[in-house]
Amino acid sequence: MKKIGLLGGLSPESTVEYYKIINSEVRKVLGGCASAELIVESFNFREIEKMQFEDKWDELADKLTFAAQNLERCGAEHIVICTNLMHKVAPAVQKNISVPLIHMVDSVAKEIQRRRMNKVGLLGTIFTMEEDFYSKKLQDEYNIETIIPNRDDRVEVSRIIYEELCCGIIKEHSKQKYLEIIDKMKGDGAQGVILGCTEIPLMISEAGIEVFNTTKIHAMSVVEKILEDCLVIQ
Repeated sequence: MKKIGLLGGLSPESTVEYYKIINSEVRKVLGGCASAELIVESFNFREIEKMQFEDKWDELADKLTFAAQNLERCGAEHIVICTNLMHKVAPAVQKNISVPLIHMVDSVAKEIQRRRMNKVGLLGTIFTMEEDFYSKKLQDEYNIETIIPNRDDRVEVSRIIYEELCCGIIKEHSKQKYLEIIDKMKGDGAQGVILGCTEIPLMISEAGIEVFNTTKIHAMSVVEKILEDCLVIQ
């Protein structure tokens, strides 16, 4: 079984989901009391959030790189950034470690292709929606076009993430707002929608359109990597 290093706490709410999904799926395959060999480096999300809004991305890249190097020294054979947004600094992290990073966008793109789609809506933090580190990789490497909400809706989507979901708060009004925004993107031609923040699936599971639960998709990619040698042996 491969040992995996998780960069978590980004936020803690979604890191819990990664841990649960990974261990549950490993147990399903291996049976009994089997569980995954995981090492978790968990950040104080309050500090991370502050640095994001202060545009300190180089410092954030250094922070995640240092943590990833710690995980590698502890025996991690692959690194996982347990959030969509912080994949903005994934290239810098991968450049400075010697083990592979299991990239969120690669995992999501392969699932979109598996469902034979090429135009999807993208929800996430204001950074994920407005910057191109996510959408450009989808377009350039997988020929998948993304649609984002209008500016006012983007602001509201992001506000709900930071002020509610990352704090473990689920509000019905916010859920309905998300569903309205998703419906607009559907009207603009989206075949499905990427829940491009690992907290969004805590609130949205169905939306009258195909949804891509990035937390589960990414976690399942981790499970495949954990078990690939075990399955060969079996």
